[in-house]
Formats: sequence, structure tokens, C-alpha cells
Amino acid sequence: MGSSPGCWFSFTVTLCFALHCWMHVGPSAGYSLGNCTIRGSLRESDRPKVLCYKLNYHSVPRGIPHTTKVLDICCNKISVIKSDDLKGLKHLKILNVTKNLISHVEAGAFKDLVVLEELNLARNRLHTIPENFFQGLVQLSTLRLDFNYNISLHSSAFDLLVHLKVLNLTAIHLQHIKEVAHVFRLPSLEKLYVGSNLISSFQSKDVLNVSVKSSSVSNVSFRLQLLDLTMNPLHTFRITEDIFPHLEILDLSYAGNESMVWDVQNHTFLRGVKWLNLSGIHMSKEEVESAIQSVSSSVENLKLYDMKQVDVTMLMNYSCQLPNLAVLRLRKNNLTSLHGHMFQNCQQIRKLDFVENRLHNISETAFRPLQNLINLLLGHNKLTKVPEAIRYLHILDFLDLSFNNIGELTCSDFKNMTHLTSLHLYCNHISVLKACVFTDLPNLKKLLLRANKILTISDAFKSGLKNLQLLELGSNKLSYIRTKDFESLSSLNYLDLIDNQISKIGFHAFKGLGKLSTLLLSSNKITKSAMNRNVFSGINHLKVLEIVSNYISYDNTKEIPDPPFSYLNSLKYLKIASQAHKGLRNIPSNLLQGLSSLEAVHAGNLNIDFLHEDTFKYTPKLLFLDISKNLFTSLNPKVFQKIPRLNKLVLTKGPLHSLDFLIHANLSRVKYLQASRNQLGVINETVIQSLPSLTYLNLKDNTFTCDCSNAWFISWALKNNMTQVLDANGFECTYPSQLRGAKLIDLDTESCTVDQGFLCFIANTILVLFTMCGAFFYHFLRWQVVYAYYLFLAFLYDNKHRKTQKAQSFQYDAFVSYNAQDELWVMQELLPQLEDEQGWKLCLHHRDFQPGRPIMDNIVDGIYGSRKTICLISRYYLESEWCSREIQLASFRLFDEKKDVLVLVFLEDIPPRQLSPYHRMRQLVKKQTYLAWPKPGQDTRVFWCKLKQALEMKDDPYEDHGAMPLL
Repeated sequence: MGSSPGCWFSFTVTLCFALHCWMHVGPSAGYSLGNCTIRGSLRESDRPKVLCYKLNYHSVPRGIPHTTKVLDICCNKISVIKSDDLKGLKHLKILNVTKNLISHVEAGAFKDLVVLEELNLARNRLHTIPENFFQGLVQLSTLRLDFNYNISLHSSAFDLLVHLKVLNLTAIHLQHIKEVAHVFRLPSLEKLYVGSNLISSFQSKDVLNVSVKSSSVSNVSFRLQLLDLTMNPLHTFRITEDIFPHLEILDLSYAGNESMVWDVQNHTFLRGVKWLNLSGIHMSKEEVESAIQSVSSSVENLKLYDMKQVDVTMLMNYSCQLPNLAVLRLRKNNLTSLHGHMFQNCQQIRKLDFVENRLHNISETAFRPLQNLINLLLGHNKLTKVPEAIRYLHILDFLDLSFNNIGELTCSDFKNMTHLTSLHLYCNHISVLKACVFTDLPNLKKLLLRANKILTISDAFKSGLKNLQLLELGSNKLSYIRTKDFESLSSLNYLDLIDNQISKIGFHAFKGLGKLSTLLLSSNKITKSAMNRNVFSGINHLKVLEIVSNYISYDNTKEIPDPPFSYLNSLKYLKIASQAHKGLRNIPSNLLQGLSSLEAVHAGNLNIDFLHEDTFKYTPKLLFLDISKNLFTSLNPKVFQKIPRLNKLVLTKGPLHSLDFLIHANLSRVKYLQASRNQLGVINETVIQSLPSLTYLNLKDNTFTCDCSNAWFISWALKNNMTQVLDANGFECTYPSQLRGAKLIDLDTESCTVDQGFLCFIANTILVLFTMCGAFFYHFLRWQVVYAYYLFLAFLYDNKHRKTQKAQSFQYDAFVSYNAQDELWVMQELLPQLEDEQGWKLCLHHRDFQPGRPIMDNIVDGIYGSRKTICLISRYYLESEWCSREIQLASFRLFDEKKDVLVLVFLEDIPPRQLSPYHRMRQLVKKQTYLAWPKPGQDTRVFWCKLKQALEMKDDPYEDHGAMPLL
């Protein structure tokens, strides 16, 4: 009857209970923190990051390592931060608790966070910030309280934050600037966000009256560099004191309530403002001009998005008169056309942004005044061709024409634009690239043509693009890459051909691209016939190659005659995952030949179930391997012995039943192992010990067996401080069925934790004791043991024949037990007297034993087939093994059946000391009267008379006397 390992362990623990009581393991700092992710180790010097976002926590998770540097618990359902939730986190520098339900923070909750620099409490339900709310946060530099609606701020709440630089109070339902006036006096504050509130008036006096005493108002100034008042219903913006000498960024976008009064009494009050945002502001043209004039001496970047209440064209001319203005942003203004008069005063503008308008017409001379323009953004408009106006922008460096309706590029579109380095033409309707289009762009470094309708490259890149470094042709309709299509692009290092219809690649198609480092060929129709070494010749410096989602497939793992990557000896990153139709199916054993520098391989979702042991023979420097979403049920450890430097292994979403292949895989450097969503049942100690560098282990969603076979793993996952086992608390049982759905960590493993060393000690002790006892018995009690053995045999034979004997009559009157040395006496003395004279029938060995039967069977039948047993005892008799067995059987009948069947006849004198090794014999001699053969010369008639009487006596020794008879 079989038993489970758990039963065996329970039994063992019961035996060893006394020892097990003191085998208590004290609590230790584990490396598993719910289903949080820990980045880094728990060593004092490393300062790990703990990421617990989007995990549905209702309270701050317990057991956060005290060395944690970054704690992210955003996007949960935490409602309260208790006073001891963050206790001991003296190394914490960043705390993110945004997007929870926090309505209350207990007093002293932050007191241990003495080095915290960033605190994010945005998007919660805080109602009040009391005086000592920030106790302990002496080093805090960034604080976010935004989107805590209807929050009340104590006037002294921020006094302890002497190092605070950034404060965000957006959307907290402020109604008056006075409510936050006290924060302006913070000595280090540089950025203040109070947008999306209900502030109706911003006046410098309101800030001053609360911040400082009236006697020193004239000398007050703040260090503030950024002030955000966006989306407030301001009706007044008034600065009457020089309190913002350091202000550089002023954001008033979408502020105002139908109208707003701008009153800055001295233009020097905002002399430091370089970036002004008046997008969507509710002010009249005159007020807007007044606002711009207030910063006229310093502003460099002006943002005027969505100016519905103002004539933008007139405002442009006004703005361009600002002496230092370099960037003018005019997005979302519904502009449909641009003309030359609009930019008459914009000679100094260097960047012009017209994105997300409705431009469809730009006059040829529109940009002629913009002789210093280097950056022009015209994306997300309705242009049908490249504007001729750009030909006058001789020093233009960046041109964005993306998301328009351009269908054709002509030879003169980019004529004389010799300074252009970036050209964005993606998301248009271009179908043909003429050979002359880019010839006048010798300095172009970045060309984006993705998401068009390009059918063929033709000779578009044959000349003119000697310095091009990045080319994007993804999401077009290319089907064939011809030989030498890119030959002239000698500086190219990034080529994107993703999501085309490429099915054929000519030999040496990438020849000339000696500097190419990244080649993206994913989502095409490439098959194995298009994959050969000549395709990738000439790009010996390639570092990244992606050929995901193509139609590459191999029938078996045998070597292929023409390995496609043979020339790519500098490649470091290869992504070949997710091949269409039936998948890659097999990886030829020499597919990766030539990739001697390869460090990362993504080979997931390839429908492969076997890896040849030489698969990675040619990639000894491999560091990362992803073979997830395949059909492996097991893996050969020899596959991994060729890549001893591997430190990240991904095996997710497969039917793997065991990780035992890792034991002999020689992966001592693996730090990251992800094997979630497999069919792993048991994780044994040997597997973990084979990965001494492991710091991150993800085994979520496996089919764990909840018995003692996982006892060690459960203990290790919760207590080790070197490896983080992600979501160990969430592992669920699959087997046995009665525990399905239960948590693996809830399994009672106490009965499984047996000290194997102690068991070995007990086993060795028992073995030694048995050895010593065996030696003792053999030396001192050997014959008694032998005698006991035969007595046991007699018992068995007696039970066998007892019932059969009652049902039958005796065949012999006596069985004669004697030694062969005494046979002469038997024949000359005993036989004539008992058989010839008395007529009794005796059973003798040499005469009556049945030939061919086992001797022991003959002896048993002879004894149990006779009324009596006569033992003729001599020195020879005592030394005979068979005689010993015969007397044992006879004595067993005497003692255990209570039958007087034994007659002892001593043929010579034997001292009692010679009987001592035969304990049973000695006892018989003491209790049973015996006959002695007379010495030579003495009369024998008395002897024969006594023997006759002994043979004639009844069998039951207690029938008449109640005691053994004396002969």
C-alpha cells in the first residue's frame, strides 16, 4: 500500500518530535513582497525600488525593505496611511501614492522619511493638510497635492519644507490666492502650480500681506521661477510690486472669465520671463498685447494656441516685434492660409509652429521674411503638396510636414535646402519616390517616410543623401528590395522597413551600408528562401536586426547549407519572434552561425517544441534569451551549456512541466528568470541552487502541487533575501483537487521541515547499534541464536502437521535419532532388542527415509509419524547439525504439545558443561529423566526393561500425574 511523501515526512517528524521542537527558524526579512516588483537587491548599498502600482491594495503593503529608495504604490485603493505604514524607511527618496482613495494620513506617518525628496499624493481624496502633516520631511524638494478636490491647507503646513522647490496645487478647489500665499515665502520654492482652481484674482498685494509683515513689504522678493495659473477664472492679473525678479515661465493658458484685466504697473516686474503661455486666454486683443508688452524685453518663447477671441494674424505681427522672440507657437488656431504680410516683422524668429491648423494654402513668398528660421512645423494640416515657400528658407534645419495630404514629391520641392537635417513626411499619401527628390539635401540626417503608400524605392536614394543616418520607410507597400537600393547611403545607421509587403530581397541589397547598426524588417512576407547570407552581406557593423512576424519556417533542426547570418559577426540583438502561418516550427542547429557577438535573442511564439543542443553553439556571449510562448514540455540542459554568460531567461506561456533542466545547464550567472504561465508543479531546491546569481524569479500562474514536495520552495520564497519571488503570496494550488484555488503559502509545511542531517545521524546510530549487538550475539550467544532459529522452524512444521496427525494412526512406534558414528550400536544392540524381540517398528534414517525428498521433510514426517522419539546422545550427536534439528522437533512436541514423546538415551557420560551451548538440551536433562547405556561389563537387562517401559507409556504427560514423568 503506497503512501505519499507527506505521510512519510509526518511519520518521521513524529519519531523525531523531541528534536524538532527546538528546530525553530526565527523570522527574517524576505525578498517577496506580495505581488510587488523589487528592482535591485536588499543589500544596504543598493537601495532597491519597490513597485506596487495597480495591484488593488487596500492598505500600504507590509514588509517593505528598510533600504528601499523608491516606493511606488500608485493606482490602488488605499484609503488611509497609518502612522506605522512607512516606519523605518530612512533611505526612501521617492514616494508615489497618486491615484488612490486616501482621505486621511495619521499624524507622524512621514516622520521616518528624513531623506525623502519627492512625495506624490495627487489624485486622492485628502480634505485637510494640518500643521504637522509634513513632520520629518526636512529634505523634501518636490510635493504634489494636485487633484485633491476641496482640500483645506493650514497656514503653517508648509513651514517645515525649507528645501521644497516644486509644489503642485492644481485642481484642489482654491478660491483665493490668499489661501496659498504663505507658500510663496518658502526659501527654496522655484515652481508653483495652482492651475485649474477657482482663483478669480491674482494680485501681488494678496501674496505680500499674508507672506510678510507690512513693514518689510518693499524689500520682499521670491525665488519663484515658474508660476502656473492655467484654467483659473481670473478677472484680474495685477502686479504692483517687484516680487518676481527670478520668474522665467508664466503660464496663463485658458485663464480668465470672458474677459480679464492685465495690470503690470512696471514692465521690469516681469523682466525675467522667457516663456509665456497665453493659449486660449479670455482677454481682448488689447489686453493680450498689453500682456505681451509686459515681457517684451525678455520673452523668447511665446505660446498662442487656440486664440479664439483674438485675430491671430494681427497678433503675429505684433508678437514678431519682440526683440528676443525666437519661438512662436500658433497651434489650433484654424488658420487656412499663410501669406507674406503675416511675417513682415518676424525676421528674428527661429522656430515657427503651425501644427493642428487647417492650412491648405501657403503663398510662395509667405516665408521669405523668415531668413533666420531653422525649425518649421506644419504637421496635421491639409497641405496637398510641399509648399514652394520653403525654398526661401535656406538655413532651415528641421521641417515637419507629417499628417498632411501630400501625394507627390517633385524634384524642386527641397531645392537648395542644403542645411536641412530632419525631414518629416510620414502619414501622407506619397506613392512614388523620384530619383531627383532628395538630391539637394546633402546634410539631411533624418528622413521619416513611414505610413505612406510607397510602392518602390527606385533610385530615390542613389544620390544626395551622403549624410543620412536615419531612414524610416515602415508601413508602406514595398514588396521588393533590389540590389544596391541603399548603396549610396554610406552614413546610414538606422533603417526601418517594418510593416511592408516585402517578400523578396536581392543579393547584396544592403551593400554600401557599412555604418548600419539597426535594421528593422518585421511584419513583412519574408520567407526562408529570401534568407541567405548574401542578403546581409556588406553590413558587418549591424548591431540590431528585427525580423518578427514574417513567414520564415524550417522543417527540421538539421544544419542548413547557407546560414543567413554568417556575415553578421557584430550583431548584438536579434528578434525573430512570431512567424506567421505555422510559425518557425524548428530552429536549424546552425541558424545562428556567425553571430559570435550576439547578446540578446527574442524567439518567442515560434511554435517550436525542441531545441537542438547546438542551437546556441555560435553565440557564446548571449546574455538575454526569450523563448516564451512555445511548445516546450522539457528542455535539454546541453542547449544552455553553450551560453554560460546568460543572465536573463524568459520561458513564459508554455507547457513546461519542470525546471529540472536548469540543474545541469551551467547558468550560474542568470539573475532574471521568468517562467510564468506554464505547468510547473514542483520547484525543488536543486534547481534554485543551480542559479546562485538569481535575483528575480517570476513563476506566476503555474499549476503548483500543494504538498511537501514544495515545502522547501515555499519557505525559501518567503524568507530568502537574495532573490525576489514575484507575487509569491498569490501562488495558487492546482493539485491535489481538494486544495485547488487555495494559496500555496497557506500550506502547512511544519511537518515537512525535517532536519535531514538529524535523520542521517539517527540512521547511522541505529546501524552502529545493530552492528555491535550482532557482533555481541555472534560471539557470546551464537549457538543459542541458532537453536532459537531451528526452534522457530519446528514451530512452523508442528502447526503444519498437528491437525493431520490427529486424523491418522502412527506409522512407527519410535523414531530413532542418532549420529552416523553410533549406527553400529543401533544395528547390533537397539534393532535386535526392539524390533526382533519386542516386535516394535522403528524409523531409521538409512532405511526408512524416502529417497529424493528433502532431508528436513523426511525428519519431520518421521518424528510426527512415530509415537516416540528416541535420541541416542553421544559427543558425536551433539556436534551434528541434523541431530540438533531432530531433537528440536521432538522437544517442541514435548513442551508445546504437552506430549511425552521424547526418550533420551545417553550412550556415554557427558559433563553438564558440554551441554551448556545447547541450552534446550540442558533444560531437557534437568527436567526429563533419561536412560544411560551401561558401561562395558555391566548388565544391560535393566536398561532394556526401562526402555521398554518408556516406549509403552501414554503420550500425555499430565493425564495421570499432572507433571512430567520420570523414566
